[in-house]
Amino acid sequence: MIDYTKKITTDREFNPIENLDYSIESDRGRILSSPAFRRLQKRTQVFALELNASIRTRLTHSLEVAQVARFIAKTILSKLKREGLGTYGLEELENAFVSTAEMTSLLHDIGNPPFGHFAEQTINKWMKENAVPILDAFSATTPDAQNIKETVAKDICNYDGNAQAIRVISKLQRLNLSYTQTLSVLKYTRGAYETKPPKEDVLSYLKKKPGFYYSEHAFIEKVQQTLGVASGHRFPLTYIMEAADDISYLTADLEDAVEKGILTLDQVYDLIKKACEAEGEDYLLEIIEDRYNQAKQNDEPYQFNMFFTLIKAKLVTSLVFHVVDIYIENHTAIFQGSFNCALLDYAKESKYYKAVKILEKLSAKHIYQNKEVQTLELQGYTIVNELLNIYKPILQLSADDFSKLIQDEKIDCFIAMRLIRRISPKQIVAYKNDVKSLERDNRESFQILEWYYRVRLVTDYISGMTDDFALNEYQTLMAL
Repeated sequence: MIDYTKKITTDREFNPIENLDYSIESDRGRILSSPAFRRLQKRTQVFALELNASIRTRLTHSLEVAQVARFIAKTILSKLKREGLGTYGLEELENAFVSTAEMTSLLHDIGNPPFGHFAEQTINKWMKENAVPILDAFSATTPDAQNIKETVAKDICNYDGNAQAIRVISKLQRLNLSYTQTLSVLKYTRGAYETKPPKEDVLSYLKKKPGFYYSEHAFIEKVQQTLGVASGHRFPLTYIMEAADDISYLTADLEDAVEKGILTLDQVYDLIKKACEAEGEDYLLEIIEDRYNQAKQNDEPYQFNMFFTLIKAKLVTSLVFHVVDIYIENHTAIFQGSFNCALLDYAKESKYYKAVKILEKLSAKHIYQNKEVQTLELQGYTIVNELLNIYKPILQLSADDFSKLIQDEKIDCFIAMRLIRRISPKQIVAYKNDVKSLERDNRESFQILEWYYRVRLVTDYISGMTDDFALNEYQTLMAL
């Protein structure tokens, strides 16, 4: 039975707000005023360290995703009204339904590191080559300690912006969002310490990437149990955020590439036209030809903006109605969180799916493989990699020495004594709280987990940087 009153609730970690509308508005306020949200304005979408303010950042991208998610959510409700919203427990939840989808979209990139997805790979490579060898030296003579050691080894090599978002919300920013708002951010449902399932697994898509770390696994389990979401399953409104994200990407990167001078309007038109003709795809071809001709009727400075504005107006509207139909047709599975597919990827024979894939391939070939873009990625790699090298001494300390360090006591490692003062007090408090909750009876297990939370501390600090702050920190500490 579909009953959204079981999923959209006022439950939160502490200080619950009994009135649902007030609870929803409180979530909105906490998100919009969060420093982590504001930092998105200085984080890479595609082009790092970009001075041209018209090029998308993570913040402007998230705003666009939120608008599309709002459109999708309102359209779903409009269609469900034909049967009566009371049928689904939505009669008093329209505002909460729309707002949760919208705010989830604003939050979806909040855990992304500086310099985009390339930095995720950089962090994981560094952890495998530098942190795991430190972990290997820890003694683990009991089954419990050995199990924890293996869990930690997997977890620290699977940094992901989605998992980091849960950590930012729950511990680093302490937003105390409602469980409804928090769980809607959980795009992927596998722990970073868990093995990726085979494709034939019924939840393979939902678990294709890490969605949370070992450090937050107890919190996620508690939230899921409270809202009646089974382990490995997804919150229903998360499908809306994902679809909105996918739709927003379609022409955004091509638009920014033209703004950057990587491609011209005529080149974009020719590339899409040729790709459509090669694939025999008439739907997208008809749209771009019609919009191109309309754009060309305008004066030169306005042709570029007119072309993309007209394309987006048509594509977004069509794709929104398309994913809404899929959401409603698969409503039970989506409500249960077992729908093992992105909404936009479901109907692979549809003209919409084919149009999306054409645009995705063009961006991958002509933008992501562009020399300038890849140069920026390499620069980001160097910055993040060297910052991790600089902070490595903190991970090489014993638990006793690090305990003294954060209590402002003197230790032999004079470098670590100076590095620790650069890390945010909020991140250090998160570390202290995590360690405070550990059981100390098993000395081996305690030492492994204390060190694990130290890894999280360093990762929290570096991954929480904006692009320009990371560059400045790199230049400062490398004495450049």
